[in-house]
Amino acid sequence: MSETNTHFRNVNENPCNMCMPMGGILALKGIEKTMVIIHGSQGCSTYMRRHISEHFNEPVDVASSSLNEKGTVYGGEENLKKGLDNLRKVYHPDFIGILTTCLAETIGEDIERIAQEYVRERDLSQDLVVAVPTPGYGGTHTEGYFLTIRRIVAKLAKKTQKHSRINVIIPNISPADIRELKRILSLMDIGYILLPDVSDTLDAPYSRLYHKIPEGGTPLAHIRAMSGAVATVELGITVDDSLSAGKYLEEEYGVPLYRLPLPMGIENTDLFLRTLGEITGKGVPRGLELERGRLLDCMIDSHKYNFQGRCAVFGETELVYAISTTCLENGIFPAVIATGSRNERLGALLAKSLQEGGSNYVLLNDTDFAHIREQCKIMKVNLAIGSSEGRYLTEREGIPLVRVGFPVHDQVGGQRILSLGYQGTMAFLDRITNTLLDNKHQNYRSSLYRKYFVG
Repeated sequence: MSETNTHFRNVNENPCNMCMPMGGILALKGIEKTMVIIHGSQGCSTYMRRHISEHFNEPVDVASSSLNEKGTVYGGEENLKKGLDNLRKVYHPDFIGILTTCLAETIGEDIERIAQEYVRERDLSQDLVVAVPTPGYGGTHTEGYFLTIRRIVAKLAKKTQKHSRINVIIPNISPADIRELKRILSLMDIGYILLPDVSDTLDAPYSRLYHKIPEGGTPLAHIRAMSGAVATVELGITVDDSLSAGKYLEEEYGVPLYRLPLPMGIENTDLFLRTLGEITGKGVPRGLELERGRLLDCMIDSHKYNFQGRCAVFGETELVYAISTTCLENGIFPAVIATGSRNERLGALLAKSLQEGGSNYVLLNDTDFAHIREQCKIMKVNLAIGSSEGRYLTEREGIPLVRVGFPVHDQVGGQRILSLGYQGTMAFLDRITNTLLDNKHQNYRSSLYRKYFVG
């Protein structure tokens, strides 16, 4: 008779995260006229390219140094330099990001030395290439994303004259959400430098012409000027200081840093607008006040349904925090909160609000969907909120899924999901409420039958 050991598991089953270089690619795709090369095997870049392309439904080019057996044994320096030569010949980028993989890091490749040597040998600008160590086992795509942004800023930002713009550093959010942030900043008549900006590079309008490097992204000149900004607003309250580009600008150039949550939900959005007003002296325009009023009306309309919601929230830490607080202010209790990252700040930031919710909850760090599924059953969850990876919970436990974040692979429009600001929160809240109602209407007869007649 076989026995199952339930005391430990030493494998990840359906991970709740992706690898570090995936996040690095997403960050670099938000920089104008930039190309990225992965130092590792061909399969790594192919997998990440496909994964990103399937979410955004856009062509995504990622170069590779194509490390093979010989390069693994004797070193892949020549592979990387040859790959950089080919990349420059084909794409003519203004900026290049080099990311590593597990293979390159395990054999001890010093990509910073190789990058410096490469630009010196080719008589190129030292600012052409940024090298970022991103081994898959070094963290998740979230850490890879923020580390890459910090390295980009450290490479390009120079001491410059002070100006009136503010830096806005954002986590991995949808192009639709980025456009909403830019709309809010424009309505408030605030000059800004937003980093990174994939609103055009990964969600371009239809065109018959194919651009090897899509138009758009944060201009390199703007990144160089970030050191002279009046302040930095970093939407990253769970980000470690060592990964924070805003912290780097504060320490190196004295740019005041304001760390805020994503402006999702009425409280977080109010905080975002209030902080912008404090920095710039600009008031909230009438149009945004009207949007806030409509959100309040939306919350009143839906509260009588939402109190039934016990949800599981999973994904990247910044999004998980914003979703959890939005659910709490709308009567939906996040009974299971999960992330694939090792992040202690998330739990500490949410603890007080969750305790005030008056119900038990589970916080899972560095977890996978097998563990999330177990906890969903224990905590009697009836709604899941996160990426399409959560369809596993729908397939196995019948828990309906509200898709948000990255990736969304089983439906179209992941790049157009709007969740930020007053308007985005309204759309997000409607999706949650209608999912709860659909689930109730589809299942209440069978649930009553099982409860009262089957026993």
